[in-house]
Amino acid sequence: MDTGTIQCPFCGQRFELVIDTSLASQRFITDCEVCCRPFEVIAECESGEILSLEVSGD
Repeated sequence: MDTGTIQCPFCGQRFELVIDTSLASQRFITDCEVCCRPFEVIAECESGEILSLEVSGD
């Protein structure tokens, strides 16, 4: 597990997410802590660390 900072694609608020780094690639939906709109998070991990975090809103 590791934490990464992401930014909501709708309101721009930044917040931290806990990512399971035992999975090499994962996609999931989360809600913004401020505006509550859902968006997709794409995480790429390797050797227990986060390589990249991307967000996508529809």
